[in-house]
Amino acid sequence: MSVNDRRASYMSAPRPRVASSRAGDAEKAALRNGASPLQPDNMDQLRGSTSSQKSKVPREQNPTSEKRPVNTREKGQIRSRNPVKEAAGAGNRSDWERSRSKRASQTEGSPNVRKKEKEPAELPWNPQVSLIPHSTAPLACRVSVPPLASATPQSLHPKSLRELSADAQEAAILEDLLFVFMGFEGQYIQYHSSYDPSVEKDRLTGPIFQLAPGLDPTLRDLTMSMLKMATHYSALEAFVEIQSRAEYGAVSHALCAVIRKLLKDYLILIAQLENQLLHNPTFTLHVLHLHTMPTGQCLAQLYSLGQELLRRNGLLDQDLDESIDDFDDVDNILEQLKEGGDLVPGAMSSKRICKGGNVLRLLTERLATFSGDPTTKTLLETLLREASRPYMTMLNEWLHHGGIKDPHAEFLVKEQKWIKREKLEEDYTDEYWEKRYTIRDNEVPPQLDSVKDKVLLAGKYLNVVRECGGVDISKAVKDVPKTLDDPRFLDNVNGAYTYANASLLNLLLTKNSLTTRFRSLKHYFFLDRSDFFSYFLELGASELRKPAKSVNENKLQSLLDLVLRHPGSIAAQDPFKEDVKVRMNKIGLTKWLMQVVSVSGIDQDNPEAAIERYQVPTTQGAEDDKDIVGFDALELDYSVPFPLSLVISRKTVLRYQLIFRHLLSLRHLEGLLVTSWLDQTKVLSWRNKSSDRRLEMWKRRAWNLRSKMLVFVQQLLYFCTAEVIEPNWQNLMGRVNGTDADGSEVTVNGTKQVNRTVDELMQDHVDFLDTCLKECMLTQAKLLKIHSKLMTCCTMFASWTAASLARALATADPELSGGKASSSETRGYDPSRIGKLEDTLKRYEDHFSRHLRILMDSLNYFAATESVVLLKLAHALSSISKED
Repeated sequence: MSVNDRRASYMSAPRPRVASSRAGDAEKAALRNGASPLQPDNMDQLRGSTSSQKSKVPREQNPTSEKRPVNTREKGQIRSRNPVKEAAGAGNRSDWERSRSKRASQTEGSPNVRKKEKEPAELPWNPQVSLIPHSTAPLACRVSVPPLASATPQSLHPKSLRELSADAQEAAILEDLLFVFMGFEGQYIQYHSSYDPSVEKDRLTGPIFQLAPGLDPTLRDLTMSMLKMATHYSALEAFVEIQSRAEYGAVSHALCAVIRKLLKDYLILIAQLENQLLHNPTFTLHVLHLHTMPTGQCLAQLYSLGQELLRRNGLLDQDLDESIDDFDDVDNILEQLKEGGDLVPGAMSSKRICKGGNVLRLLTERLATFSGDPTTKTLLETLLREASRPYMTMLNEWLHHGGIKDPHAEFLVKEQKWIKREKLEEDYTDEYWEKRYTIRDNEVPPQLDSVKDKVLLAGKYLNVVRECGGVDISKAVKDVPKTLDDPRFLDNVNGAYTYANASLLNLLLTKNSLTTRFRSLKHYFFLDRSDFFSYFLELGASELRKPAKSVNENKLQSLLDLVLRHPGSIAAQDPFKEDVKVRMNKIGLTKWLMQVVSVSGIDQDNPEAAIERYQVPTTQGAEDDKDIVGFDALELDYSVPFPLSLVISRKTVLRYQLIFRHLLSLRHLEGLLVTSWLDQTKVLSWRNKSSDRRLEMWKRRAWNLRSKMLVFVQQLLYFCTAEVIEPNWQNLMGRVNGTDADGSEVTVNGTKQVNRTVDELMQDHVDFLDTCLKECMLTQAKLLKIHSKLMTCCTMFASWTAASLARALATADPELSGGKASSSETRGYDPSRIGKLEDTLKRYEDHFSRHLRILMDSLNYFAATESVVLLKLAHALSSISKED
C-alpha cells in the first residue's frame, strides 16, 4: 500500500491509540537487533508485557476509539506510516500486509461500508503516489513525498485542541509525537508553512514543526523541546540519501552506513516507546521526554556533523573561504580524455566536494573538540572508526601491493594513469617518477600528516618492484590495521616503507647492478680510461671534420662499435657497451648552455631547474649553428632499461651529455694545438734559423703563445677531470655503498647500514651531476662567455698556425725566398710580410691575455661566492698570465 494512501487514512479521522499487535512486533524486532547506542540506560523499564497490560488499559483513556472509521483500500484512507514496519524488517512486513488484506476483505462485505462507498462525499481527497528516477545512492527512497497536511480538505481536519480536556490533549500529542519522531506530520503537529519537502535543501536542513493552537502551555513547552529531535531525524534521513551518492566517495558511504544503522536503532526505540504508550497507563509526556533526552543529544551531534559536511560540499550556504576545491584532478581528467580513458566518478563534477581524507579530518577535529563529553566522544569514535575502514583498505593496498583502488578519487595518493612507463625513453623531466604518483594535500587525514611522504614513497617503491614481478598482488593483505584508531597504525606505515625501500634498493643495486652502470657511464661520458675513445676520434676524424649536417651517423656508430669490441680496449669487457649510441646535436654546446641560462635567469644557482625548463633546443637557433662541424656536434647517448631508468633517467643522461661535450671540446682543442706543434717541427720555414732577428723573435712569440694556449687547455681539462669529477664521483659511490664522505662505513651497533632511500639515491645522483656542471663552469653566463671566447681564440690560432702560416713565413725569410728552400716553399721575398705577421700575432696575444685575465678575476669572484674549488683552477692558470 502506498505511503500517500496510508497518510490519507491517517489524516481522515481522529486516531485512537495504535493497535497493540504493532508494539509486540516492534518489541521482537528490538530484541532481535540487540541494544541500541541511541537507547537510554533504563530502556528495559520501557518494555512491558503486552498480554498482562492489555486488560489494564481503561477504555475511557481513548474516547475516540469507538468513532474511528475502518480503513479500506477503496477509500484511500490508510495510515501514512507504521512504526512497526520501519522497525521490524522484511519478515514482519509481509505478515502485516497479509493481515491488512484480510481485514480489508472482511470489511468490504459490510453493509455500512457499501453504503458509505455510494456516498461521493466520503471521497473528497484522493492523493496519489509516484516513483522518482533512480539515484546513484542505492538505498535512496524512490517514492514521492506525501501530500502536506495543509492540503487536506476541511472535513478531514481533527477536533480543535481547545475542545479537548487536558488528558485528551496529552493523549493526542503523545500519539502525534510518535509519528513526528519518524518525520511525518501529525493531526496537531504539522510542518511549518516555509518547509517544502520537495526541495532538497529544505529536507537537508530538516522540517520545522508547528503546534496547533489551544494546547496547554505546560504540554506545549514539553512538546516543543522534543520536536528538535524530529527535525534532526528527518534531516539525517535526507543526509544519508544525498551523501550515499557515488560522487561523495567510499568514506562518505561508510559514514552514511553507520548513521543509517544508528537511525534504525532510533526507530526501534520509537517502537518501544509506542509499546509503552499502548500498555502503560502511567506513560506521560514527561516520561517520554525523559526517555528521549539521551537519544536527542546523540541526534543533535549527528545533525551538527551532517550540516557541517553538507556546507563543505556546497549543498548548504557557506563562506567561500571555508570551501574545499576539488580541481586537483582536472589535469588528470583532460589527459585521460586524450588517452581515451573514462572519467572517475569523484572527478566528474567541478563543484566543491568534501570526501575521503577531508571527511576523516572533520571527524577527527570534532572528536578533539568534544573530547570532554564522554557520550559524544564515544559516538564520534564510532563514526571515525567505521568511516575509516574503506580508506584504510585503500591505504593497505597501496602500502603492501603498490596499487591504487580509488574509484572515487578520494585517496591521499593521486595516480596519473596517462603517464606510462614507456615514456621514460623520451622523458627529460622524470615525469614518470615525480608526476605519476603525487599527494593530494587536501585529502590527507590528520593521522597521516606526519607520515604522508613515507606513504607516497612506500607505494611508489613497491609499485616499481611490482612491475618487475617482485610483488605477488594476488596475495591478500593480512594482519594489518583496519581502522585509524588501531594502535598498530603508524607501525604498519613505517614497516611497509622500510620493506618497500629495501626491496627496491636490492632490485637496483643487486639484481640490476646499478654501481656497474655508474662505472660504465663514467668510462664513456667522462672519458675515464678512454683509450678506445682516442682511437675512435682518429678513425672518425675525416667524418667529424665535415659540417654536422653532412656527418654520417651510421658510419660513426660502426666505428664506435668496432673500437668498443677491440680486444685490447678496456671497454671490451663492459657488459653494457651495446647501450652506447652516437648522436649528432644540431646546436653547439655553448649556445645550448647560454639558452638554458637565459631561460632560467642569468647566474642562477639552480642548474637543475634551468635544464629542466629548456630540455632539447634542437630547433631554436639551428640556423645560427648550421656550419658547426662534427667535432662540436658529437655526443653519446645511453639507453637504460627499467627500473634503472628511474635513477639513470633521461634528465641525468642529458647532464652526462653536457659534461661529455665539454670534455670532448677540450680534448679536440688539445689535439689541434698538439698537431700544430707537430706540424711546425716538420716544416722547414719553422725549423730554419733565419738571419732576420725580427722573424726569429716572431717565431719565439708564436711558440710561446701556442704553449700558453696548450697549457691553458690541459690545465682546464685536468681540473674538470681530476679536481671536479673524480672527487665528486668518489663521494657519490660512497653514499651509494653506505659510507661517509671520509670513506668510513655507516654502522649501527657494529652492523653496516645501507639506509639510503631510493629517492635519496636519485637525488644524490642528480646532485653529483649538477655539482660537476657548476664546478666545470657550465652554469654561469659570465664564465660561459669568457670560456667560449678563449676556446674560439685558441681554435682559430691553432688553425692559422697549422694551415697557411708556413708559406707566409717562407716569403718573410730572405734565405728561404732566395732559393735555399724546396721548390714547394720557394716564394719571392716580401719585406712587408713580417709586419703583417706581427700585427696578426699581436691581436691573438692581446685577445688571449685580456680574456685570460677576465677569467682569472671571475674565478676568484665565484670561488668566494659559490665554489671554493675554482681557486685551484685560478692558481693553476696564474702561471700563464704572468709576462715572460
